[in-house]
Amino acid sequence: MEYRYLGKSGLKVSELCFGAMGFTGDEGWKVIAETDQNLADKLTAVAIENGINFFDTADMYSSGTSEIMLGKALQGKRQDVLIATKCGFKMSENVNDDGLSRKHVIEACEASLRRLQTDYIDLYQIHSYDFTTPIEETLSALNDLVRSGKVRYIGISNFTGWQLMKAIAICKERGYEIPISLQAYYSLLGRDLEMELIPVCEDQGLGIMPWSPLHGGLLTGKYMDKDSGPWPKGTRLKGPDDHLPYDVEQGHETLEAVRSIAKERQVSMSQVSLNYLLRKSSVSSIVIGFRDNDQLLDNLATVEWSLNEEEVLLLDELSEPYKPYPHWYFDIFRNERRYN
Repeated sequence: MEYRYLGKSGLKVSELCFGAMGFTGDEGWKVIAETDQNLADKLTAVAIENGINFFDTADMYSSGTSEIMLGKALQGKRQDVLIATKCGFKMSENVNDDGLSRKHVIEACEASLRRLQTDYIDLYQIHSYDFTTPIEETLSALNDLVRSGKVRYIGISNFTGWQLMKAIAICKERGYEIPISLQAYYSLLGRDLEMELIPVCEDQGLGIMPWSPLHGGLLTGKYMDKDSGPWPKGTRLKGPDDHLPYDVEQGHETLEAVRSIAKERQVSMSQVSLNYLLRKSSVSSIVIGFRDNDQLLDNLATVEWSLNEEEVLLLDELSEPYKPYPHWYFDIFRNERRYN
């Protein structure tokens, strides 16, 4: 396992981040599969033994169950790992137990600390933009949490480019703690992040943490050629229409190339897809999800090899996202000025 700085901070994180959304216990979401505490403990131990030092969850995952289970699994190991969690979504019927108000952010942090059984959170992230609360109020609350020692660093998730840049500008203007990371959707089937958000992160020094890097499982290959037959059982996706949006025709060509490379390299399609993202300089750590030990070990093997330049270029070309205006304009009229 290699370690990278999370953005321009001094924090070193493993290239792969353990995503704990699948820790559901006996209640809550059935997104992946029930994961009891014994299995959670085992998977966490295997991850640490293989060099993972970075764990990600959120208060709203299974209504707090994920944080509780992760906290138990990390007992006795706290000083050796980094914990990231998020806040901002509705947690109860209480009218103020939602959004990014100062009240909710501070109370959500304190609740996460209790569930995780820790005195501090290494990376506390805004889960999504709140269109009703002034961002200044949210950032002030996060800054206070850092100053109090309850939070070490702050991060952003699921913002647009202008929202992220506005937040950073406010932090700089007011002397608040500046975000060091952006957790966002990024995969071979969805490279929209490259249009606005990655340029902002590269310019401002934020590290990228891709979520759903396998596009909900499509990039594992287990859903390929299912149109003429029954949909596989026991999977995260329940049918052909139950997935994140993507260009199906372009995606099919990309999947075929991933499958071809995987066969040639004698690795899984998952490893090819994750390896591709690791070749992106803006990526600090990929948030991986899994439901059993075999999937975890397969994902961990991603760091044991690297795609060559030809393979990366092929996947770049096949999965290149549509460029809306003004991006196509820049490509036509400003490329010479940009690169020469």
